[in-house]
Amino acid sequence: MSNINLRKQHFMSGISHRELFLNHVAQTSPAPIGIEMARAEGIYLFDVNGKKYVDAISGFSVANIGHSHPQVVKAVQEQAAQYMHLIVYGEFIEQPQVAYAKQLTSLLPPFLNCVYFTNSGAEATEGAMKLAKRVTNRSKIIAFHHSYHGSTQGALSLMGDEYWRNAFRPLLPDIHHFYFNDEKVVDAIDETCCCVVMEMIQAEAGIIIPDKNWLKAIRKKCNETGTLLIADEIQSGFGRTGSLFAFEQLNIVPDILLLGKALGGGMPLGAFIADKQLMQALTHNPVLGHITTFGGHPVSCAAGNAALNVLLNNELMIAVKHKEKMIQQILQHEKIKQLRTAGLWAAVSFENFETNHAIIQQCIQNGIITDWFLFAGNCLRIAPPLSISEEELRELCLTIVKSIEEA
Repeated sequence: MSNINLRKQHFMSGISHRELFLNHVAQTSPAPIGIEMARAEGIYLFDVNGKKYVDAISGFSVANIGHSHPQVVKAVQEQAAQYMHLIVYGEFIEQPQVAYAKQLTSLLPPFLNCVYFTNSGAEATEGAMKLAKRVTNRSKIIAFHHSYHGSTQGALSLMGDEYWRNAFRPLLPDIHHFYFNDEKVVDAIDETCCCVVMEMIQAEAGIIIPDKNWLKAIRKKCNETGTLLIADEIQSGFGRTGSLFAFEQLNIVPDILLLGKALGGGMPLGAFIADKQLMQALTHNPVLGHITTFGGHPVSCAAGNAALNVLLNNELMIAVKHKEKMIQQILQHEKIKQLRTAGLWAAVSFENFETNHAIIQQCIQNGIITDWFLFAGNCLRIAPPLSISEEELRELCLTIVKSIEEA
């Protein structure tokens, strides 16, 4: 045995995977869930001891068609065998990128016809902000309190909560925050604005749906002032609300669409989508106006395209509204203060964070993975894979009610 292997064996002996995880993987909170997972399939996760959990949050809206779908796994394996990374994005013609871009744009309104693939939703936000500034030659951005668009510096500047962003100042200037459904935002949109960045449904605020007339007024004012409307569908996209994208139900069309999470079918992938005329602004003055090494990775694009085909061909979106009604009917308990839903997506509101946290911990004990919302700590998150059956959804809701009782 080599000296390296001897040292490795000595290093590993007597040290649990949990200790190694805590010591050598950068932590984002002082109390991670800390379950060691062995595999995932469909709506279920399995830990190293064989315990089965329902993934009631789909890996935070990533696994919309479920985990390890055979068609996605096959697409990943086949593409990995052909080629993986070749060169920085946008130089070679790579079939997985072309095929996925073609499929996506065929499902979108005519002016959303050009896709810029990125590594993640946060990078899509960054690219869209740059595009809006480049196209309009303006700097003012309107964003919203309790919004979440990623944790990179630009996206963090948009984030609508001082607690999360204050420690990282100075951030980008000339960003103005308003509350969702506040009429004042319409007056604030003027000829100095490059863009309005907004989630079509506020996710981390605990599922807040915009008023359609308010949204229509924003769209009209953007048109009048030459301001670009950027719609963040990173969490709400790919069937979560009962349509491919939430903006379809809200009767507006954005100038730029942000995608991520479920876009990659479980692989890392993001995108911002706009009209080709707008997107060309990133190709000159300067050339290479936005570049990425791994954005649009061919394996991720192959996985995402396969996942989208599963979503469309298995009619998973058709049952979403019915399943939403099931959640509303079954999740009944005196401790629940409010239940907000948007398709197969729910925020269950309790009296305070402490109550919610205790219920979340009990849910995990009872085999359900759930969590709270960044800006709504008193709300429990429900967003299972769209492939969940009615029987499985009923059992999920009943177990949550049981957990409320036990907590």
